[in-house]
Amino acid sequence: MRFDNVAILSTAHLEAPIRVTSTEIDERLAPTMARLGLRAGLLEGLSGIVARRYWEEGTMPSDVAARAAEIAIERAEIARDRVGVCVNTSVCRDWVEPSTACIVHSKLGLPATAMNFDMGNACLAFMNGMDVVAAMIERGALDYGLIVDGEGSRHVIETTIARLQRPETTEQDFRNQFAALTLGSGAAAMILCRADRHPGRPRYLGSTTRAATEWSHLCRGQNDYMETDTRTLLEQGLGLAKRTWKAASAEHPNWSADAMDELIIHQVSSVHTEMLAELLGLDLEKVLRVYPEHGNIGPAGVPFVLSKSIELGRIDRGARVALMGIGSGLNCAMAEVQF
Repeated sequence: MRFDNVAILSTAHLEAPIRVTSTEIDERLAPTMARLGLRAGLLEGLSGIVARRYWEEGTMPSDVAARAAEIAIERAEIARDRVGVCVNTSVCRDWVEPSTACIVHSKLGLPATAMNFDMGNACLAFMNGMDVVAAMIERGALDYGLIVDGEGSRHVIETTIARLQRPETTEQDFRNQFAALTLGSGAAAMILCRADRHPGRPRYLGSTTRAATEWSHLCRGQNDYMETDTRTLLEQGLGLAKRTWKAASAEHPNWSADAMDELIIHQVSSVHTEMLAELLGLDLEKVLRVYPEHGNIGPAGVPFVLSKSIELGRIDRGARVALMGIGSGLNCAMAEVQF
């Protein structure tokens, strides 16, 4: 999927304020781990995640998504009544219904003419949302589109800890639910626009996607529970990433690890990040690694890192930037932004 007239007008991210270390979680699970013969420090040792963040008690996904959106709108320097669509892509939702997007729409005071809806596709949803909004802009349906995401890991981590503390917990239970302890919290927002009306803004050139839905059973979650076959998910995710990279190389001019100046990767853990880099020949110096302090923040991960990289001055004008995400399902997307 290629776009000729789509640009990123602004990005924004929010970091949740409450730091929870892997050591703290290990200490709470120490009796269970000792009973099962699991070594101390397992969580940080296996994942490379030193800490993750929580929002304050009572914070809803729409609260932080709207806060990130306010920053993005301010940075875009456009009137909010010019926004033609608001797409929420978070795994975390305020309610089953109404959509979190409509709550964000209300909090932002967007116009009645602005379409709003939720889009879900695990950790890939924000990138999918970019494609949907970009396609609407490309065909002339609207001039500006907003994509938002607000993720909170407090509830699922706390309920997982409580379950794993039970005396009947088995080693298999612990392994199946381990990935839930790596989740983090964060929020992000992005405004896409017509490139011809905003020359000089980073161009969103499009994405390549591939699916391997025969593996949709490897990670299944609810708002208070996630069960993951981590080993098989890693193996099959890497295989899908390799196929998607090959397809992107055919679809995007001069797509290669050397040609990209910055690599924005959806980050799950140290193992995932390092194995992906080795498989695709990626230079990890081009990756702003946030998982050690933020964990896996789901679909907010790619826009969060992109926004943070821009703020830190890592991306120069003229840079080619690759966005890469994998979501349970399995689905993979690789996209290009030209700064």
